[in-house]
Amino acid sequence: MEASESTNPIPNNRNSIVSSTPVWPTVDGPIGLSEDESLSYARRFYLFGFALLPLLWAVNCFYFWPVLRHSRSFPAIRRYVVGSAVGLAVSSALLCSWALTFAIGGEHLFGPVWDKLVLYNLADTIGLTGWN
Repeated sequence: MEASESTNPIPNNRNSIVSSTPVWPTVDGPIGLSEDESLSYARRFYLFGFALLPLLWAVNCFYFWPVLRHSRSFPAIRRYVVGSAVGLAVSSALLCSWALTFAIGGEHLFGPVWDKLVLYNLADTIGLTGWN
């Protein structure tokens, strides 16, 4: 009996794709949504993200993380979650590049138009400050 245990140095762990595929599409597990409800919510979050609400794409990626992590699970839901991840990445890159353009470039990049673009002197421009 000791000889048979020593000849099998690798324990019987099941690390196949099938055993690692999630049973539930949401991070909530069994208390979360069913597959049909999950498809409806994933589709809504994906579509409403195009209304300049990329935060919904971030919520979609977080809430359906098991679907995003495992490539073979829930293919109907995965289409919307991967689309949300791509949309979130693109919108984040655009937002960061826009913010860095104004933060780094500033007056040197835009020249005299800079005073019309920035809002920190808006009260002076309109005349709302009393110390002019």
